[in-house]
Amino acid sequence: MLEISPLVFWIVSAVVVGSALAVVLSKNIVHSALFLVVSFIAVAGVYAILGVDYIAAVQILVYAGAIAIILVFGIMLTKRGDMKDSNLFSQYKYIGFLVSAAFLAVTVYMISLSDLPAVAGEMGSTVRLIAIDMFGDFVIPFEGAAILLLVAMVGAVMLARGGNKKQ
Repeated sequence: MLEISPLVFWIVSAVVVGSALAVVLSKNIVHSALFLVVSFIAVAGVYAILGVDYIAAVQILVYAGAIAIILVFGIMLTKRGDMKDSNLFSQYKYIGFLVSAAFLAVTVYMISLSDLPAVAGEMGSTVRLIAIDMFGDFVIPFEGAAILLLVAMVGAVMLARGGNKKQ
């Protein structure tokens, strides 16, 4: 496993916290969505530093890619008078800060009460371990889910096209 400097971890963590604060504090909802994408990518960086490369890749593909695109399309398709006043919930930022601080205090307190074991030894490549399970013991459920998703996608395309017009 590659040895990463603690400074890199703290920089990536600062980007996560800073972009999450920018999501909440931004008055423009498009800027909030873009800061959310930055936060998702930085969280993937934290996963990569921790050595779980598969989760980092899924974080980028699913959250930074798909979810963020859906959010941006939802924002663009929502009709507003002025984009500067588009984030209607920014008036609750002080209450949100208090709730977040209380949640952080409870989380830190609960972690301090637990005796978490130290990680010992190499974990190996998470992608290799997942691939062994996915294409070994769980190949039938994996292929079944793939067929189900294919049928759902074909059905969605047929519904979007309007079906057969000649009937």
